[in-house]
Amino acid sequence: MIVAAAQCEARAGDLAHNVATAARLVREAGERGARVVLPEAHLSGYDASAFCSDLPTTNDLAGPLLDPLRAAAAAAGATVVGSTALRRDHGRTLASVVVEPDGTTTAPYDKQHLDGDEPTWFVPGEHPATITVDGVVLGLSICRDGSVPEHAATVAAAGASAYLASVAYFPGGARRLDVTYAARALDHGLHVVVAGLTGRCGTSTFIGGSAVYGPNAEALVRLGDEEGIALAEIR
Repeated sequence: MIVAAAQCEARAGDLAHNVATAARLVREAGERGARVVLPEAHLSGYDASAFCSDLPTTNDLAGPLLDPLRAAAAAAGATVVGSTALRRDHGRTLASVVVEPDGTTTAPYDKQHLDGDEPTWFVPGEHPATITVDGVVLGLSICRDGSVPEHAATVAAAGASAYLASVAYFPGGARRLDVTYAARALDHGLHVVVAGLTGRCGTSTFIGGSAVYGPNAEALVRLGDEEGIALAEIR
């Protein structure tokens, strides 16, 4: 399987713009046969102004809002793992959004380990999650989840051979990002795919750092802070 960690900026609360950016990157990665992972909260934007606004619901994700992303996934024949701040019945969460090539759209995972100011707006997820793509079991994670070794251990025990991480790291976090995901790869012999938010979103700046790590913790490919795609083959 070829995977692509898509690295890009997001506009706080501008879902139409962010969906269009995601669709463009999916089309680009799809030309190279890749399945795509997007950064943390890219669709909604990672910013307090977005988090306290009228967030999308799971019904919204199944509606016209994500049609450009569904069209890109269908054209590429690619499964896409995105992320958004989401309004669920029991509270707001930071969620993984999975778009299949046939247009099926689900939100199977909510970030379990909130960080910083996130508990101001969000409730933690209640369970880990995996998806299966092309017969490969993939574990889902969002940012600080990867800093909790037990999180990756749980999905590895469930049969995952790769760990997909949608992240948003602030300046000063580059070393922690690299050490964290290299360790998760080495802990369980996993490929780890890290898709990082970059640039400015609202009042914050993000560092990117997208990468794909092999099971021996080596970075097979890594980006700086530019928009782009970190692409590698995993087995």
